[in-house]
Amino acid sequence: MDLLSLVLYLLLTIILLQVFHSLLRHSKRRSKLPPGPATLPVIGNLLELGDKPHKSLAGLAKTHGPIMSLKLGQITTVVISSSALAKEVLQRQDLTFSTRFIPNALQAQEHYKYSVVWLPVSDRWRSLRKIMNSNIFSGSRLDANQTLRRQKVEELIAYAGKCCQNGVAVDIGRAAFSTSLNLLSNTMFSVDLADISHDSTREFRDLVTNVTLEAGKPNFADYFPVLANIDPHGIRRRMMVHFGKILDLFGGLIDERLRSQNLQKPNEEKDVIDILLNLNQEIDRPHIGRLLLDLFVAGTDTTSSTIEWAMVELLHNPEKLKKAKAELEQTLGKRKLIEELDIPQLPYSRATVKETMRLHPSVPFLIPHKVEKDVEVHGYIVPKEAQVLVNAWAIGKDPSIWKNPTTFMPERFLESEVDVRGQDFELIPFGAGRRICPGLPLAMRMVPVVLGSLINLFDWKLEGGIAPEELDMEEKFGLTLQKAQPLRAIPFHM
Repeated sequence: MDLLSLVLYLLLTIILLQVFHSLLRHSKRRSKLPPGPATLPVIGNLLELGDKPHKSLAGLAKTHGPIMSLKLGQITTVVISSSALAKEVLQRQDLTFSTRFIPNALQAQEHYKYSVVWLPVSDRWRSLRKIMNSNIFSGSRLDANQTLRRQKVEELIAYAGKCCQNGVAVDIGRAAFSTSLNLLSNTMFSVDLADISHDSTREFRDLVTNVTLEAGKPNFADYFPVLANIDPHGIRRRMMVHFGKILDLFGGLIDERLRSQNLQKPNEEKDVIDILLNLNQEIDRPHIGRLLLDLFVAGTDTTSSTIEWAMVELLHNPEKLKKAKAELEQTLGKRKLIEELDIPQLPYSRATVKETMRLHPSVPFLIPHKVEKDVEVHGYIVPKEAQVLVNAWAIGKDPSIWKNPTTFMPERFLESEVDVRGQDFELIPFGAGRRICPGLPLAMRMVPVVLGSLINLFDWKLEGGIAPEELDMEEKFGLTLQKAQPLRAIPFHM
């Protein structure tokens, strides 16, 4: 054997050994993946998602276990469906799982590069969270805006009162959305962006709804990265339009404020946009716009959806509505507006909100996570670059935790200390750990007040003479979980 042949032989041997080692390592890694359903060539488990993936994956978890792996196209996805494993991922190994899996839709307008929701944990992310916590969601800031929130609830009640006089139905979701939108717009800009008596919020609500639906749609660009630039479903192109309209709206309001700042008196009370614009060393104009986009999309959609679902469940279960009304009347008096200071005195109302969030978490999979290295969980390996979904919807219906898990039963929380603030992993509608939703403190003030005021000041019947047991309870899946058919109910006085 000549020297050249020997060299070629050695090179071939080395290459074959490397290939064998690589295959062995891949096989070993694959054997340590969490269990899951069999995969089809190329598409993997995509066909098993269906149009309601939170339900489909909850069903699969009953067969394959609380930690389960699927192949969605080329993407390995690990699904967490138990409170114990959610605690492992969101608390014990919080930092490891804190990176986001970025849907292709969120690459529109490069939103993920600026958004506090989608940024990785970093100095920029910490700075934005600190700004939000200090200037928007701190206890002192929320206390300072309490009168404003009361005013917006009064406007909602006045609108419902007109509907009561005229015997016409209230679109509960739209009315709650208008209230949430005006609350946020007054907090940020000291202006109303909606007239609750007219359908002036339809365009903005449609924008927000479209954003959450597009972001939650199954997208081949997410499952097959080679298609990312092609945008096969046109989702990213549509998101470009939706984001552009929202950013243009906020950009105009910011420009208007910058023009008027020179006219402000030194001691004039400042709103949040004044504060943000004065923090130019800490937050620049692009980040302000994206922060507003995040706040308005998340703050209006999730709050209004929770209020609508709570009203749906109470009207669907008249005996529960009767209990909630009785507590309000006995504690505060009939036909009284609820104040935020009243919430601690209303255990059944608080329990009703918790039970609604258990059955109808606004974000059923929370926001998707990603790991940047192999991670061991429960004896399995979650591989590098895997998408990680925490199925909060499934955890809220786990029969090993909840008795009669599909039944609306606020009473289950009257003798329970379980809360939604990220410490009790059997109920995590806001998530947990460092990526917990920063708007939680505002939501837990706003939702009980709006809901309690609506049911204490009025009696309600379903439009069209629909009986409570006939009420449509279907969901519409997106990044957030909305009611498929809007709730329309007529306020009246017995």
